[in-house]
Amino acid sequence: ELLERVKKGGGENAILRHTQRNKKLFVRERLRLLLDCEEFLELSPLAGLDMPYGDVPAAGCLTGIGKICGVWCVFIASDATVKGGTIYPIGVKKQLRAQEIAMENRLLSVHLVDSGGAFLPLQSELFPDKLHGGRIFYNEAIMSAMGIPQVAVVCGSCVAGGAYVPTMAEESVIIDKIGTLFLAGPPLVKAATGEDVSPEDLGGARLHSQVSGCSDHFAPSEEEAYECIRNVVCTLNLEPVPEEDREPDSPLYSPEELLGLAPLGYSCTLPVKLILSRLVDGSRFQEFKADYGTTLVTGFGHVEGHLVGIVASNGELAHDAALKGSHFVQLCGQRGIPILFLQNTAPQPAGPASISQAHSNRLKAQASMMAAVACAAVPKITIVIGGCFGSDSYVMCGRSFSPNFLFLWPNARVALVDSRHLPTVPPAGDCPGQELELKQLQAKTIKFSALSRLEEESSAFYSSSRVWDDGIILPQDTRKV
Repeated sequence: ELLERVKKGGGENAILRHTQRNKKLFVRERLRLLLDCEEFLELSPLAGLDMPYGDVPAAGCLTGIGKICGVWCVFIASDATVKGGTIYPIGVKKQLRAQEIAMENRLLSVHLVDSGGAFLPLQSELFPDKLHGGRIFYNEAIMSAMGIPQVAVVCGSCVAGGAYVPTMAEESVIIDKIGTLFLAGPPLVKAATGEDVSPEDLGGARLHSQVSGCSDHFAPSEEEAYECIRNVVCTLNLEPVPEEDREPDSPLYSPEELLGLAPLGYSCTLPVKLILSRLVDGSRFQEFKADYGTTLVTGFGHVEGHLVGIVASNGELAHDAALKGSHFVQLCGQRGIPILFLQNTAPQPAGPASISQAHSNRLKAQASMMAAVACAAVPKITIVIGGCFGSDSYVMCGRSFSPNFLFLWPNARVALVDSRHLPTVPPAGDCPGQELELKQLQAKTIKFSALSRLEEESSAFYSSSRVWDDGIILPQDTRKV
């Protein structure tokens, strides 16, 4: 339901204005004309969903991954039905994440620009800092120096900061009577100089194709613009992805059953091999240290024909499990094998045992695994299939450990602590500082009951709305994603 809501963009009135008065295609129609097929991995589609400015989601842009002429591309496309494609803080974050993916994986970037520039009332949140809007242009320059090409289509208004995106790309196309490119539009020209000027005369397609040279290609229509970009991609001398020789084996057990296996309660841990048997090709899994540290499952398998090392939570991440994880991650790094992490944090036991020697040993073992995960120079993909709490998030390659991609199942919960399993307060006088902190936490939980803010902030939707991940995926789509 939420994804369908997002696809409607800025609502019916905005869509009518965009498609009828301005005669423009909707952002997903533009992508359909560009892509080889309709398969497209949309990134963080729920970004900004619960942070509306007015009555619509605030991202104002669509990002994703797909193929043009067999070449993998990252797409950054304005959705002008959302406040005219105006750039909000969450939209900046989404675009920077897409550029990060392009740089990490050396993927061609395709910009479809239809933007009113920065939303000025929030300029302090999207202009001055290192990871604010200007970083988009900095990244374009760095990517060009790295030999990662970028192409752009001016398919609407490109105003202020939005004007630099296509002019910094290697090649750009501008669409006649639709695309315009200027630092300040006709209303500001009128205010500053008293002169009346049309958008077309100030920064239209013919001006920038014939006079300024800001655009490299003139397109009479949107359809011809996207065909032009496809032709440009063919001249970039990039190798298309080779076709697979044979279809990978399907799991012996249907991936559709993952919908019923997604953990909803966290008082116990679902045996993770039930999940793996529905993820890996042919349900074949070569386990590593099967009888040691069994609360973490490690081993090798293939997913859609690709060999991966798998590190999957199977209970509390105790000393032996963390040592095993550290050893296995180092093996994958040494062999150049990508790692797939499946996170499902088990509830931590409470009570006096928390200060025992065993827990001290666990700390050291987990620190060793953190170091191994951070230093493994291979692609890492993390999927939160259940709870993601506390230090387990770091050890199992959560967002702060920079996995190449991080996805959540809809049931996932991301938080420092699981509010439903807060331990009881220790007797007064034992640890006054900790007791006070714990009482404050419990007071917060009690105050808001089951619908507390802590609960709300732990949900997958809260996380994804803030681009703390690359999107919520359905469990049964995990292999495909």
